Amino acid sequence: MGSLKANGDMQGRPITPQQLINGNQHLALSSTTTPAPAVSKRWRPRKLFAAIRSLFHILSLPTSPCRLPSLPAGPSEFPPVGNRVMGTLFGYRKGHVHLSVQENPKFPPILFLELATPTSALVKEMASGLVRIALECDKTAGRGKLLQEPVWTMYCNGRKTGYGMKKVCSEPDKEVLRLLQAVSMGAGVLPTEIEGAEGELMYMRARFERVVGSKDSEAFYMINPDGTGGPELSIFLVRI
Repeated sequence: MGSLKANGDMQGRPITPQQLINGNQHLALSSTTTPAPAVSKRWRPRKLFAAIRSLFHILSLPTSPCRLPSLPAGPSEFPPVGNRVMGTLFGYRKGHVHLSVQENPKFPPILFLELATPTSALVKEMASGLVRIALECDKTAGRGKLLQEPVWTMYCNGRKTGYGMKKVCSEPDKEVLRLLQAVSMGAGVLPTEIEGAEGELMYMRARFERVVGSKDSEAFYMINPDGTGGPELSIFLVRI
């Protein structure tokens, strides 16, 4: 075979100017083509972005709500009373204690009980600085509201002290509450026109915070103003 001529093809024919231009264009395109690995690297971020976007789509899908345990019914089933109430304990020194709970000093009591505990005994318990009164009653079907229960078994600081009876607020009882209407907190002796054999008429009055646990349990915690270290009095009502 003969040698190739200068500027000729493999068959010995001279290369025309048009062939030369086409060849140069082919070489330019070949030199600018991105290698295969670079193409795969350029597409990886798009695939990653698509995966992240699908993940956020899954997280944003609506899910079934978490079902919490049933809570006690709303306040509509309980007496229309706020979180804070006015509590009054009063009675003759040698007589029994009366417990009155009012939403407002001008309103009739929502709870009015005569307790079997003598007033003098309760005064001694209050001197210790901590008094917890628990009132319990039987739980039976068809019972009404908790504060309307007629009979309670009473415990004072863990000791059974007798019973508590629901009582209609009589005129003398209303007069005591009227005399104390302007008192927001305090304890002492009320002046009476007739001092009977049961001695002086004593009282203790304060604001209480009412906590409703359920339709069968409530508690009243005495509030000491400004966090002063006064006596602590708690009253619990439970239907068991």
